[in-house]
Amino acid sequence: MNATTASASAPSVRDIKDARHDRWFRYLLVATVVLVLVALAGAALSMLWGGRQVLATSGLDFFTTTEWNPVEDKYGALVPIYGTIVTALIAMLIAVPVSFGIAFFLTEVAPRWARGPIGTAIELLAGIPSIIYGMWGLFVLVPVMTEYVTPWLNDHLGTLPVLGAVFQGPPLGIGMLTAGIVLSIMVIPFISSVMREVFLTVPTRLKESAYALGATRWEVSWDIVLPYTRSAVIGGIFLGLGRALGETMAVAFVVGNSVRFSPSLLEPGTTIAALIANDFGEATETYRSALLLLGFVLFIVTFVVLAIARLMLHQLSKREGN
Repeated sequence: MNATTASASAPSVRDIKDARHDRWFRYLLVATVVLVLVALAGAALSMLWGGRQVLATSGLDFFTTTEWNPVEDKYGALVPIYGTIVTALIAMLIAVPVSFGIAFFLTEVAPRWARGPIGTAIELLAGIPSIIYGMWGLFVLVPVMTEYVTPWLNDHLGTLPVLGAVFQGPPLGIGMLTAGIVLSIMVIPFISSVMREVFLTVPTRLKESAYALGATRWEVSWDIVLPYTRSAVIGGIFLGLGRALGETMAVAFVVGNSVRFSPSLLEPGTTIAALIANDFGEATETYRSALLLLGFVLFIVTFVVLAIARLMLHQLSKREGN
């Protein structure tokens, strides 16, 4: 082996330096991931540790009972858990079809000169503070619900044999239905923005081929666009659901903040985030422990929802052969 061959086979100083920099960069990335996981676990465990007092006295009854009486130190989290899930589901039932319509309109129907301004206006809704939505709901939406929506629901849907109890209630205007409507307006910008971006990734030739075969716009959207972007659309929907589950101030303004259990959507209720925001500042000892345990419950609920989303995306990916 001559000197030229030996020098070519030996690593250069630059190669050694590049390898060292790559190793440091990898360590840095691992450290950032570990930091996030540690912060997440620390937040959850700190809330669980703070709620140990109530968990020791009430046990699993804390999650399955409806009585919430700080005076007698009796705490049951079923009412705020029920309110959190119901308001989030109402929001998604309204927001998902509206967001799909907005995204499809901006990508397929709207003139090109209008797509940018309309899309920007919708995305600006995401930057409005949640307390503004709450004030709008209290001063604008609540009177409308009181005068028009609640009486109509009582007269037409409240008389149904099965679902009548869900749509019966006093004309207060505040309640879980109002909170769900406000939440839907808040999450529409997030879901519609995600849908719009993923709809733009559909190849133009694929849609033009469908139009050439005689497909309507509805058929193209339902049979071409949605199957092509299904995974990303589901991810965007669950992103909006995660925001709806954890929203605080907007819900606190219009939900009524009542810890009495009622199946009616028109009566006041509460959510986990709203109850914590309203009472944590004045809570002491056992009551503060109950609120911290509620925070842990909200963490678990959100984690379960996101885990279901990841599982659904994984199943869709396997079905598509990826």
